Amino acid sequence: MKISKEARKLSRSLFRHSFTDGRLDNAKVAAVVKELVEKKPRHYLDALKDLQRLVRLELERRHAVVESANALDAATTAKITSDLKARYGSDITTEFKVAPDLIGGLRVQLGSDVWDGSIQGRLARLDQDLTRAS
Repeated sequence: MKISKEARKLSRSLFRHSFTDGRLDNAKVAAVVKELVEKKPRHYLDALKDLQRLVRLELERRHAVVESANALDAATTAKITSDLKARYGSDITTEFKVAPDLIGGLRVQLGSDVWDGSIQGRLARLDQDLTRAS
């Protein structure tokens, strides 16, 4: 999405003002959006779209998706959740999914970071290594 420098600067400024104690505050985001829509400064629609993108990226950065080949028991999910919260902060949300194609192991995605400890991932890396070697 190509937007003007003015709109990008406005959206980033509004995004910075949407935090309380280093965490995204829903009430502040709503207030910022309401004020922006009421005042309608130049390029406000582009600024709103960019603000939406920034908020989406921030929410994704605080949400972990844990995939496993089989459903995990309650103790394992609690351990993974507590480990993620200890490492990345207490506001991390977790989502557990079953992905049989992983064969075994876990894949954790937190924002744009992915940790792949699955058998499928290991086999794919092995295949890449063998392809490069030949």
